[in-house]
Amino acid sequence: MSNQGKNEKLERMRHSASHVMAEAVQSLFPEVKFGIGPIIEGGFYYDFDLPRSLIPEDLHIIEARMAEIIASDFPFLREEVEKEEARCIFAYQPYKLELIDEIPDERVIVYRQGSFTDLCKGPHVSSTSEIKSFKLMSIAGAYWRGDERCPMLQRIYGVAFETQEELEQHLERFAAAAKRDHRKLGRELDLFSFHEEAGPGLVHWHPKGATVRRIIEDFWIEEHLKRGYEIIYTPHIAKIDLWKTSGHWELYREHLYSPMDVEGQEYLIKPMNCPGHILIYKTRLRSYRELPMRWAELGTVYRYERSGVLHGLTRVRGFTQDDAHIFCRPDQLEDEVVGVLEFALFMMRTFGFEEYEVLLSTRPEKYAGTIETWDAATETLERALKRLDLPYRVDPGEGVFYGPKIDIGLKDALGRAWQGPTIQVDFNLPERFDVSYVGMDGVEHPVVMVHRTVLGSMERFFGCLIEHYAGAFPVWLSPVQAVVIPIADRHLDYALKVAAELKAEGLRAQADTRPERMGLKIREAQLQKTPYMLIVGDKEVGNATVSVRLRSGEDLAGQAIEAFKAMAREAMEKKAP
Repeated sequence: MSNQGKNEKLERMRHSASHVMAEAVQSLFPEVKFGIGPIIEGGFYYDFDLPRSLIPEDLHIIEARMAEIIASDFPFLREEVEKEEARCIFAYQPYKLELIDEIPDERVIVYRQGSFTDLCKGPHVSSTSEIKSFKLMSIAGAYWRGDERCPMLQRIYGVAFETQEELEQHLERFAAAAKRDHRKLGRELDLFSFHEEAGPGLVHWHPKGATVRRIIEDFWIEEHLKRGYEIIYTPHIAKIDLWKTSGHWELYREHLYSPMDVEGQEYLIKPMNCPGHILIYKTRLRSYRELPMRWAELGTVYRYERSGVLHGLTRVRGFTQDDAHIFCRPDQLEDEVVGVLEFALFMMRTFGFEEYEVLLSTRPEKYAGTIETWDAATETLERALKRLDLPYRVDPGEGVFYGPKIDIGLKDALGRAWQGPTIQVDFNLPERFDVSYVGMDGVEHPVVMVHRTVLGSMERFFGCLIEHYAGAFPVWLSPVQAVVIPIADRHLDYALKVAAELKAEGLRAQADTRPERMGLKIREAQLQKTPYMLIVGDKEVGNATVSVRLRSGEDLAGQAIEAFKAMAREAMEKKAP
């Protein structure tokens, strides 16, 4: 069987498992109201409106009931029924009735197995006995249709595999991922927080997290300047007319915040940086000799995301884009794309990401521009990928409406993909804003505009970094690189002297002067993922040395302070993981 066939079989099994789970829940809670139960990557879920809140112990009871249903070998029976009949079948299921009303056809599909009937297009396995190794993983709250104005339902997540071995491997990976969860480590390492008083999806950066972010941003600026980019800044709000011209008000309104009144004018908080960059470009007529122009901005934007989809740093409402726009001539586009790809690969490797997946997304059904310009731009992106001998996969129809794009997915230490660099060719905004340059012929020509990021957003990339390194950042990124730990109170002055000397050398060091046992201080420094612990006692004071202990637990021999500085500086300069 081909991989595609295996995947389809597994998807049918997982979808069927969600129905079996729903039947099990119904047998335990006859008054349950059903939401939806789709498959997701690696498994499935189902949303329920229940008379009480579920607890983790309920999952074991539901699993046992599922095992009974699977053993009963009930067939999955597909039926087409008139919508009126469907309304009778689901007369006491308000969420299903809502879905039925939205189906344009006069007949709908239902599936039956055992005592359970569901509104579903399928497909499913032939019978419940074909569902193999499964496990229910967790319970979460989920608004109906992801809308906080709708009722809160209870979502049960599950996984299913064809063999017990595959299930156990998945559970091992899941346990490893749970230890790396950036939301958990963000709290434990004192990096960032969210506050309901301020609003969901809005990140508060703590000193340690802000330190890592500043290091990333300083490096980002330095590398952009090396490559001929210029740094610009644009306002956080603009008149609503700007967003009408750009098309965001028309095409992106569901993600925009409500307008605010400023002296009788409507303003919007910005969801994108690109219109501001265009306004700067249009402050005067540009010549073909000035192009390409590469303008970069770490621009903070705000987009409305439903609270049901917010997820730590990876899905937020306010974030800072690693943004840049390139204004160039058509004949320059390929070289510019190659330059961005090389830049993106350099950034990924510097931060420790050696594996990635490249997608070339082509023209969707609804698009701006002509087929000819789309084909030319897509071919240019493809030539750039081939020039660098980058393996890629074509993702048909997944380009954005304004142009084709290249997406690079980062793979972390556990092999999970994260959204990373992207390069997008835009036909829409140059046309809407009449963005042009004067060519050699003295005539104005449309500029080619490229949107690109080499990291993504500071928030999502930081979350990715945390999970990739499990919070143990490389030395050059660690918010605290060294903690000096005195063995006894009489060694405090020396500890403070060593810390001050390290700080003077540009190292992020501190002395732990708390009246606690040395062992506790070492353990807490290890839990904080501090790269170096410098233990100082009588011997070290007498010899002007430090005893170096790594966060891995390895003890190095006593070193002169200058030798330690050299070792730390080398790790920082190499940006070694």
